[in-house]
Amino acid sequence: MLRAFEQHLQENHPGLKQQKLLIACSGGLDSVVLARLLAKLSYNIALAHVNFGLRGAESDEDEAFVRRLAQDLECPFYVKGVETEVYAAEQGISIQMAARELRYGWFEELLSQEFDRLLTAHHADDDLETFLINLSRGAGLKGLTGIPETREAVVRPLLGFERQQLMSYAKKEGWHWREDSSNANDKYLRNAFRLKAIPALREVDEDIVKAYGKTKSHLQASQRLVDDYMGLISKLLLTPTATGFDLDLEKLADLPNQDAILYALYGDYGFTDLVALNQLPKAQSGKFLLAPGYRLLKDRGRLILQLQEKNNQQEVFFIKKDEKNIEQPLRISVKPIGKVGYHDPSTIYVDKALLHYPLEIRKWREGDRFQPFGMQGNKKISKFLKDEKLSLAAKENIWLLCSDQQIVWVVGHRADDRFKVTAATQEILKITYYL
Repeated sequence: MLRAFEQHLQENHPGLKQQKLLIACSGGLDSVVLARLLAKLSYNIALAHVNFGLRGAESDEDEAFVRRLAQDLECPFYVKGVETEVYAAEQGISIQMAARELRYGWFEELLSQEFDRLLTAHHADDDLETFLINLSRGAGLKGLTGIPETREAVVRPLLGFERQQLMSYAKKEGWHWREDSSNANDKYLRNAFRLKAIPALREVDEDIVKAYGKTKSHLQASQRLVDDYMGLISKLLLTPTATGFDLDLEKLADLPNQDAILYALYGDYGFTDLVALNQLPKAQSGKFLLAPGYRLLKDRGRLILQLQEKNNQQEVFFIKKDEKNIEQPLRISVKPIGKVGYHDPSTIYVDKALLHYPLEIRKWREGDRFQPFGMQGNKKISKFLKDEKLSLAAKENIWLLCSDQQIVWVVGHRADDRFKVTAATQEILKITYYL
């Protein structure tokens, strides 16, 4: 196996020989074999171990074992103890997800400090397990392509080898490793596939792992084809924005396989409900879907992907008397001036004596009314914005300048007539909004 592993590295990862490598080492069979193989081949390695504190003395014994392994290999050793259960409770996530976040968060810190690559000991059996898990969850093509051998700074050089190969070689060499007792608990989905499903598949075909390896290659080729196609489609359909992108529904309607295109565009953002996603283009304006961190909004002839920001609908910012420059939430200047100048949407002139400080800047709310400049009666802000033919996204970003609960200015659009400069005005303020 040593020769096959060396050849694999030379053909697929030739640069690793000259780099500083951090090995994620639990003390189990897989990571022990990876560390010892690389040490035999004189690679520049260090071991990193996370003590999750989930199995009491057993966790501490794992840590001690990896420490002794590093001493035996004469390589640096890094260890970190974490309170996994506490972190999981604080974040509202599973123990497995908490362990993953804590583990990789620490690995990233070490990488940024002094290492070139992080190596993990995932092997071919892990790859098949991942495929089956994603298959059981109804994953799309990308989810069925298994574990990538490289992703950014992470390399998994054992993916082409089966666990039985690793075990046979380790026994032949007389190597020892730790067995995690939790691996025998089939209440975890991955363990259930490992302990029940895959043995059953091996009874039907003992080469099932190799067979999946071939299938994975075909799936990856198909995914590359889809990625190339979507690269072309994206140029046709999408317009980048500050928070995502807009999709032109009229152009989408001219293309075949629209449901597949929508999933390819939005699936990675968490929009995986295919029924809801396919219905959205036909929905009324204002309909939207939510995913963690994102919102997908139907607005007339577009789908608008937006980052979900904190709801600042009720936030209020203040302008004190004689304050001249405001940076948050908008860039606004307030300056005394001798006479009224040119009017445009970004500038208004008001009678200073009519203002009551502090002035307020806030988002508009349902029920807000003002008296548009040049008009006698008042008007709902919602009706004004509709008449202005603003998109839904633009409407959500409308701010008001207010004095004593009265609207002075729909910022960037229209001043209120009640604060206008007249012949009786003694002091004029010029208020300007800078984009």
